[in-house]
Amino acid sequence: MISAKLKKKSITTTTYSGTDALEESFLSLSGKNSPSVIHLATHGFYFPDTFIEKNRNNIMFSSKGEVRLRYSDDPLLRSGLLMAGANLAWKGQSLPTHVEDGILTAKEVSNMNLMNTELVVLSACQSGLGDVKGSEGVEGLQRGFKMAGVKYIIISLWQVPDIETIEFMDTFYNNWLEGKDIRMAFHATQNKMRNKYKDEPFMWAGFVLME
Repeated sequence: MISAKLKKKSITTTTYSGTDALEESFLSLSGKNSPSVIHLATHGFYFPDTFIEKNRNNIMFSSKGEVRLRYSDDPLLRSGLLMAGANLAWKGQSLPTHVEDGILTAKEVSNMNLMNTELVVLSACQSGLGDVKGSEGVEGLQRGFKMAGVKYIIISLWQVPDIETIEFMDTFYNNWLEGKDIRMAFHATQNKMRNKYKDEPFMWAGFVLME
């Protein structure tokens, strides 16, 4: 849907879906020619740092897959996105050599160069969550993308229902393509959704814009 909207405005797009939506495909976007807009609609994860410190090292030493991420002491490893083929690594199973595991962590994103990317939309559950580290703010996916150089990030704080997510994104891109800047397009979308779902903020208020 989004790709079709952009193409109508003569904006070149590349879509990765299904088995083409590999971690390698995303990592290849890094560099001086990074796209101006990246929209990610996939599964996201965030594990809070709640494990007892004295037991962490014993688990980390012998663990694989999701458990190793869950109990990492690095918040940028406990937050990420799942790409095609991530199930094997998530379950701790063996992977073919010389391939990425399909689990794109915030740590990996932070090592990318996305200085030419103005907007990243993370249409994924809990993409806005992370550890709060004093005056350093929230350490999670949004921190990874900001470290990579992205100017604006749209993230979610909870699992917004699918239909309302589509409606939110449809409205946002319409506003943006009509000439509003990113901030104005986002606020106009919030206002429209707020008026439609006056007593149901869960349907739309999970999306926030970070600068």
